[in-house]
Formats: sequence, structure tokens, C-alpha cells
Amino acid sequence: MTPRLKLHCGLAIGLSAFLQASAAEQPTSPVNQAPNGGLPARSAQAPVLPKLLPVKVTESGGRVVVEIGGQPFTEYHYADAPRPYCYPVLGPGGTPMTRNFPMKDVPGEDQDHPHHRGMWLGHQNVNGQNFWTETPGNGKIVHQRFLRLAGGKVGEITSENEWIGGDGKAVCSDVRTLRFSGDGRAKIVDWEITLKATHGDVVFGDDKDGFMAVRVAESMRALKTAVKGQKPQPGGGHIVMSTGIRDDGESVLAAKLAKREAQTWGKRADWVYYYGPVDGKTVGIAILDNPANPRHPTWWHVRDYGLFAANPFGQHFFENKPAEKHLGDFKIAAGGSATFRYRVVFAEGDEKAAGIAQLDEDYVKATSKN
Repeated sequence: MTPRLKLHCGLAIGLSAFLQASAAEQPTSPVNQAPNGGLPARSAQAPVLPKLLPVKVTESGGRVVVEIGGQPFTEYHYADAPRPYCYPVLGPGGTPMTRNFPMKDVPGEDQDHPHHRGMWLGHQNVNGQNFWTETPGNGKIVHQRFLRLAGGKVGEITSENEWIGGDGKAVCSDVRTLRFSGDGRAKIVDWEITLKATHGDVVFGDDKDGFMAVRVAESMRALKTAVKGQKPQPGGGHIVMSTGIRDDGESVLAAKLAKREAQTWGKRADWVYYYGPVDGKTVGIAILDNPANPRHPTWWHVRDYGLFAANPFGQHFFENKPAEKHLGDFKIAAGGSATFRYRVVFAEGDEKAAGIAQLDEDYVKATSKN
């Protein structure tokens, strides 16, 4: 595990009790042991934060609407796309935190990568099938049923899903839980996904495109939205890693002009925070990699145009080892399973003002105590 930086702040202290919730014990198989001997995790518990806001979860025609403190937070769409996704995601003060396209056309937004839908999970190569892009013939992650929909101090969506290849045959399945919480200053989604080899061996192949992903709001980009006929321009976005490596508009522009990757792309870290301006305020999104996850700390597929993903399966891409194309392959033997957990934080301010390091430290403590 890489050292976790300790940058404390007022917001972090206020949220520390909130972040004691973590995930259930990880099912294991002979093929999914974390190389670092990952710590066991515990069952999620309701936060005890005094200002915790109530969460309401309501199913409504192919989507599940989530409200925190009586205000819209997000909608979990499970019927209108090749895989489930959350959109919109409204952060502190109702600030929109994700790109609108392709769900909604908004002037000035790039319309690249139409498979980048809000906040989602997928992978480019699963037994040779594509569960990332949405071109005809690719795989689909198909919702089967809900196991639990609940509101309260912590909202919850738990569902079963089948990963159906382009040939119509099932490749694997998953049980996923999304837990929603907030205290008025930050909003949090805890993702827990158990991948199951229910149809024979399954291999998540070494590919850069995956896995736990967000497409940030257009104005948060580190590189400005492209304008036809004009040279690329630095944006107001910043990408910060727990290791101290960081990018901003100037550094990603320099990398682009030099035809090389940005400093933060493909690196390993405990967490990454992508922040920038939206509607006159600075807001950001952090993804925290659970220390019990296989291959923790994960690699990061984070781009200047706003893609932001934790990917434990793309090692040969990220480490520039073209001769070892299967270096990052992750196999789950028939009948086995592997569980991954991520905490996604929607906060206000840069990484210090938002207290991301402290939030992550609390996440680690909650995991390591059990």
C-alpha cells in the first residue's frame, strides 16, 4: 500500500464519523486474493453524524430516484442503456457534477465517447467481450431484479445483473450495492460489486478502458472543450493523487503538445480527486480505492477531457509493457467470485478544503478495525 497523505481540514473532521460505513466481508476464491494480502472489511453500518440527512429511494419507471435531505441527488438508470448508470449527480448545493451528454444535449459540451454516462461500471474486455463501449454487437450488463431498495440514514440499492455478450450468451453476473449518504456539505456513494463466475471461468482482460468510472462536468475538465479550428487550451480542472502527483490545465496541455501521457495517467494511488469550477464554485469528485480490494492500490485511467476511472485490470497499458499483453488479466474460476469496493465523494473545494486525505484515512480505519 502506498502511503496515504494526511491533509486535515474542517470538513474532514465534520465528516469523520460519517465515513465509518464500509463494505461487507469479501467473498474469496483461489484466484482473487489481493497481492498485498488485503485487510478484511466489515458490514456497512449507518453513519452516526449528527447532521446526517435522511435519504429517500424511490423506483420510478426504469430508474431509481435518490434524494438526500429532501433534495434530488441522483437517479440510477437500469433500463434505458447497455449498462446501469447514475445521472444526474448533484453535489453540494445541487451543483451538477457530471457531463450531460449523451442523456441530454447541452450547448458547449463535447459529444465524444457516448458511452461515458454519468457514473457507471464496465470493462472493455471480459472473456473477449466489450462491456465498455456501446457499438452494435458489444456486451450489455442487464438488470435482473432488485434485492433491496431502502431509504433512511443510508439509502441503498442492491441488484442482480447479468453480463450478456454480443453473441447473446451470458458471460458472468454481479450483485451490486450502492449506498447513499450526505450531511449537506458532501455526498457519498459507496459502491460494492461482487463479480460472479456463474457461467464458467471469467477473465477481466488487461485493458485500459474500465472499470469504476465517472465523467466529470464539462467545466471541470483539465483541458478545455475542443473548439474546431482552435488550438487546445488549458482548462480549470485539477487532478490530484494521494501520492502527491498532480495535473492541471498547463501540465496536461504540455503533455498533449509533447504527445505523451499526463503525469497522473496510469499511476497507482489510494485515491484521486478531480476538481474544478462549476457554476461559479469549486467542486470535486474523489474516488477512494478500498484497501481490501484486489490489486490495491489501483491504477487510474484519468484523462484531461474528464474521464475518471479506477481500473485494476489495465497493468500492461499503464506500465507501458506492450510485450506483456496479459500482465493485468484477472481470472475468476468457475463458481468463484471477487468483490470490489469504492467510495465516491462529491465535495466542495480543492483537496485540502474538502479534506480528502482525512476522509480516506477514516475509510481505511473503518476497514482495518475488523
